[in-house]
Amino acid sequence: MNVAIIVLYLVAMVAIGLWAARRASTTEDYRVAGRRLGPFFYTGTMSAVVLGGASTVGGIGLGYTYGISGMWLVLAIAIGLLILSVVFAGRLTRLKIYTVSQMLGLRYGEGIASRVSSVVMLAYTLMLAVTSTSAYASIFSVLFPIDRTGAILLGGLIVVSYSVLGGMWSITLTDMMQFLFMTVGIFLILLPFSLSAAGGWYGLTERLDATFFAVDSMGLQSIATMFVVYGFGMLIGQDIWQRVFTARSPGVARWGGLSASVYVGLYGVAGALIGTAAAAVLPVLESPDDAFAMMAQEHVPAGLGGVVLAAGVAAMMSTASGALIASATVARVDVVPLIKTLISGGDESRPSLRGDRAYLLVFGVLVTLASILVSDVVTALTIAYDILVGGLLVAILGGLVWRRGNALGAAWSMVAGSVGVVIGMFAFGVMANAPIYIGLGVSAVVYVVVSLASGRTDDAVLEAWDRRLAAKEVN
Repeated sequence: MNVAIIVLYLVAMVAIGLWAARRASTTEDYRVAGRRLGPFFYTGTMSAVVLGGASTVGGIGLGYTYGISGMWLVLAIAIGLLILSVVFAGRLTRLKIYTVSQMLGLRYGEGIASRVSSVVMLAYTLMLAVTSTSAYASIFSVLFPIDRTGAILLGGLIVVSYSVLGGMWSITLTDMMQFLFMTVGIFLILLPFSLSAAGGWYGLTERLDATFFAVDSMGLQSIATMFVVYGFGMLIGQDIWQRVFTARSPGVARWGGLSASVYVGLYGVAGALIGTAAAAVLPVLESPDDAFAMMAQEHVPAGLGGVVLAAGVAAMMSTASGALIASATVARVDVVPLIKTLISGGDESRPSLRGDRAYLLVFGVLVTLASILVSDVVTALTIAYDILVGGLLVAILGGLVWRRGNALGAAWSMVAGSVGVVIGMFAFGVMANAPIYIGLGVSAVVYVVVSLASGRTDDAVLEAWDRRLAAKEVN
């Protein structure tokens, strides 16, 4: 019964993609859903894209290990999304752009800053797409008689199919279905059944020691690093910004994002409680990440368990599709034109719907094949987020809040921050907390010093930037 529900869910994803393909008639439709999403669709798609396998399977796994303190990973994502929505999203929607690098080009002037950022951002989005695609193996290899490679190929085929067909419109509509499954599966089914299996709150307190109910049992340093890596990552990731650009107005981006951040926070608390219940009823598991699937299969009735497992698949697919279209968009809009300019001195290519589909298809195939080769998903994701935040955060936020920052300072801060993160990883280990702090510290110092030591941004560039930000809001 559970398998049948998953199969129906996968078929529905492709069917939605076929239907949505008719709505993607321009490149703007394909890349940012025509910038027409209202509050309901915006809230659902934003919630779905930030809540991936790490937030669902990983969040429950953290609850299994640390108790309610396991909520901090997802809460860090929620706080980052809250800040993005309230402070920056309104301004970003007025820019009418497609990528983070385009924002840097507008703010600092076309040149070295936007070029460096496009390469770093492409590396990040590709790594995020690969790790999200690799996560399918945790569920599909359990449900179906296939190995890890077959599980990744199956999941990749579905995501690439519906993403290529309709672009952001397909992804938005599938995200809404994924949002529904995640809400029902986690909040209405898995959470109450898990707590019931553990004997309610009283049963949890009787079976588990006090550390499972301490909010800081994960360790304050680890919690702080989650906010630095994942919270700040929400502020600057192309996959997140591209959803911001789908809002039909700055007001939708602000209030829809605020609603999504509340939902994400509640999702994190629910996941930690489910994991805590799993620790009480399944005390011996090979891996904490097995807690999600084991609770769904052993403590939820057949049929309903399929809905829960579909919720896990939904979380993975929404993040994978978001990262995939982000990769294709950055390559199409920023990186390939840069390469053509460096080689031939110019880029004469024009936007086309067929070209966007071709890019997404090629990157979908590459990501799926690369996912088969990447076995350590957590390590790969940590590398991606550390380089993203350490390399780009200062230049991006600095450009939004400090007018004295210039292109030279931004470019050197990206290089210095990325190098600082890599050196920190070699010195302290990939999973250590130190690399991200080293990268951010070096990046901030270089940004300020180089900006102050060099000329100001051209007045014409800043005037054009101000005109963009002052664009009239349309509701």
